[in-house]
Amino acid sequence: MTDEIKVQEVGTADKVKLGTAIAAVAAGVAVYYVLGSAAAWLRWIAVAAGLAVAALLLAFSRYGTDFREFVLSARVELRKIVWPNRQETGMTTLIVFVFVAIAGAFFWGLDLLLSWATRALTGQGG
Repeated sequence: MTDEIKVQEVGTADKVKLGTAIAAVAAGVAVYYVLGSAAAWLRWIAVAAGLAVAALLLAFSRYGTDFREFVLSARVELRKIVWPNRQETGMTTLIVFVFVAIAGAFFWGLDLLLSWATRALTGQGG
């Protein structure tokens, strides 16, 4: 059961769309700072418009198609997950708490031992 990795060459049109999308986001941010004395909501609309234009450009490019395929395959994989029931979740949580308490006690004891050894060897410490 091997999955082949498909490497598809991105065309020039898709590269232009990507560059234009990046420019749209940069323009939205630039307008935000240019409208420094305007109302805050107006400035944020400029940023949102830049992001919306970029999203539209990318949605109709190869990058958008690849992203949609990724989301669809992720949803298929998500359906394969077997979620634990309430009892399994409770037992796992209890085990984690017990081991955290054991590790905490161990490191507390180790810290006491090392601080005692440091005081005994150097004569320093409280």
